[in-house]
Amino acid sequence: MPMPPPGAPSAPGAPGSPGTAGPAGRAGSPASGRPSRRRRYLWLAAGTAVSLFAVHGNWDIPLAAWVYAVFLLRFTRTGGAAAGTAWMVGVASLGLAFWFWQADVFSPPMLLLAAALALIEAVPFVLDRLAAPRLARRGALAASLVFPAATAATEFLTASLSPLGTIYGVLGGTQHGNLPLIQIASVTGVYGVSFLVAWFAAVAAHAWETGWGAPRTRRLVVVYTAVLALVLSFGGARLGFAPPSSPTVRVAGVTLAEETWDTRVSAAFTEFDSLEAIVAADRGRVREVFAPIHDELLRATEREARAGARLVVWSESAAHTREEDKGALLEQVAAVAREHRVYVQIGVSVYIHEKPYMRNQTVLVTPEGETAWTYDKAHPIPVLEPYDAGSGETPVADTPFGRLATAICYDVDFPQTLRQAGAQGAGIVLLPSNEWEGIRKLHAERALFRAVEGGFSLVRPVNRGQSTAVDHQGRTIATTDYFDTGEQAMVAEVPTAGATTVYSRVGDLFSWLCLAGLLVLLALAARSRARRHGG
Repeated sequence: MPMPPPGAPSAPGAPGSPGTAGPAGRAGSPASGRPSRRRRYLWLAAGTAVSLFAVHGNWDIPLAAWVYAVFLLRFTRTGGAAAGTAWMVGVASLGLAFWFWQADVFSPPMLLLAAALALIEAVPFVLDRLAAPRLARRGALAASLVFPAATAATEFLTASLSPLGTIYGVLGGTQHGNLPLIQIASVTGVYGVSFLVAWFAAVAAHAWETGWGAPRTRRLVVVYTAVLALVLSFGGARLGFAPPSSPTVRVAGVTLAEETWDTRVSAAFTEFDSLEAIVAADRGRVREVFAPIHDELLRATEREARAGARLVVWSESAAHTREEDKGALLEQVAAVAREHRVYVQIGVSVYIHEKPYMRNQTVLVTPEGETAWTYDKAHPIPVLEPYDAGSGETPVADTPFGRLATAICYDVDFPQTLRQAGAQGAGIVLLPSNEWEGIRKLHAERALFRAVEGGFSLVRPVNRGQSTAVDHQGRTIATTDYFDTGEQAMVAEVPTAGATTVYSRVGDLFSWLCLAGLLVLLALAARSRARRHGG
């Protein structure tokens, strides 16, 4: 085809023209045509580098979560779909490896999980590449919604269907410090925050492609800005006009001293080198080994009760007992509870004689010495905790200072589990945990989203981690770091009542709408392609 004279309009279908079918023009690229290969790979490099600070690890930069996908969308939209898919899987794999390294969970079994997660992480980029250019002919708004809808939907499905929950890959989790923004989680769950962050990237990428002065671009930017402003206004109003106002109760979280863990606990599990060894060993010897650990926990409980705590919570698996000796341990706890008129929740590993030889439990003991609940951990960590899961039914107990509920550690990464507490009107949820240094920061940050979603205060005494107490709007009330604090106890004045939230009533309705909307958008894109080929 002869080249048109300078100043003449491009022929329909020519590279860079509005009607082009080439990758550079499918989303309405500027008339300069396809970007150079060098420029595209600079975008890829920039997006990859920035994405490493948006995986919600120990070195996160919240702004990076808003920015990295702008570069990666620009890259995928200006190249072939197959190559873009391969590159996005590679980028996701690098991010996962970086996160695993920071979290100190890099192991061969985890690499298998990483491979599956990398494919899932690439899905929003792939769907955007396939559908957004075709939808752009219908309007910029529809095209811009593919990426955020796919992001929210894949996060929701991964958390709901896989054993990983929300421990990795939830974009909204990176915004834990932005209290006005994350209040929307009380309506949509954390996935609503992910949607807004991902939608920004899609809008910015569209503006970059078409030019900020294009009328459709200006309208799209106005729509997104208006939605974001409404969300921030809602969050600001909720924080400003409806803060926690109920009476508070003094709660103490108790964990073992670091010295005790490094000596007595480590020595115990050197002597008993497997769960089966504990149940096979002499019963008296097992009691003798674990008795000093229990004595320390009971002394700490008495100390905090004398100081005014009305509720004392032990960390996950703080105590250890064989099944036949559990009653004796509970009687010791009950004696302290009766003497000091205090509620005590213990975290205990109970060793049983049948496989898998262990149950991970919490037991709440009342001031009368009665057992209010016994709860088994609903979500053992894959690979690391090879024992049976509990029923997942969240127990509640009414007390003079409000309704309590409980879960254990990794359960917090499953919004459906913690939502039960909000649906049952719990004002305070107890979440004893046992972690390790690599995840101490990120797990505390992720947990506060459950408090905002469910409308309850959350108390997390954490062995080998960062203990936190937050209110139902995500404000930190108290925090102590196991590795930086000499006294292994956290004390907080916790609001006794929470707030009813939309999320606790309707659950993941927003995420289901994202999934349904995504399917509609994909159908429209497929129809547009069929019409084009049919013509």
